[in-house]
Amino acid sequence: MKASDHLPLWVMLGACALACIAGMVNVVGYMGFEHQGITHLTGTTTLLGEALSGADWRASLQLAAMILAFVLGAAMSGAIIQDVQLRLGRRYGVALALESILLFSAASLFKQGSMAGPLLAAAACGLQNAMARTYSGALVRTTHFSGLFTDIGINIDHAARGMPRQASRTRLSLLTIGAFAAGCVIGAMLFRRLSYDALYVPAIWTGLVGVGYAFYHHYRYSRHAH
Repeated sequence: MKASDHLPLWVMLGACALACIAGMVNVVGYMGFEHQGITHLTGTTTLLGEALSGADWRASLQLAAMILAFVLGAAMSGAIIQDVQLRLGRRYGVALALESILLFSAASLFKQGSMAGPLLAAAACGLQNAMARTYSGALVRTTHFSGLFTDIGINIDHAARGMPRQASRTRLSLLTIGAFAAGCVIGAMLFRRLSYDALYVPAIWTGLVGVGYAFYHHYRYSRHAH
């Protein structure tokens, strides 16, 4: 079997946790004042095309800004982590802490009715999605899943025809999709009770994990240095 057929537990758990967070953020954006999906750029680009066709320049500007914010968030992740392969020992704690700050700020701006709220949330999701890239050739995506659904369909075909299939990658796809859906359910329930304060839940979650990971990595580095 290939190395990518043996995905470690930390990859599975990390992908699920981040997908759940993305689901919470996305559903809050969708249920909010602009009814704006945060993580799905295919839908955002579709809406942008529709707005441009109708010369709705205000909507076009907002939608283009959402796309740009996501891209800039991904760029920030690249500047922090500086690697295309998912592996322990990189500066994931810093990236998660920054995502937490962006989500805390987004929650405050959402409550003020400012479009800056969705923009910061989109940047946070772009940062997160770029942070989880690949592990041993297996794509790790936590904010959008067309590719994962495609992989599942291909593996179903391979199984039906008796061809080799990558069971671990299929499990990763199913788990992250399920975690995102669970995040949407949790986020929607929280939004009905807490409104935009629901964003503080994923903000606190990412902040605690980020700070905890940073301390853990520093502790490991200090031990090895001595």
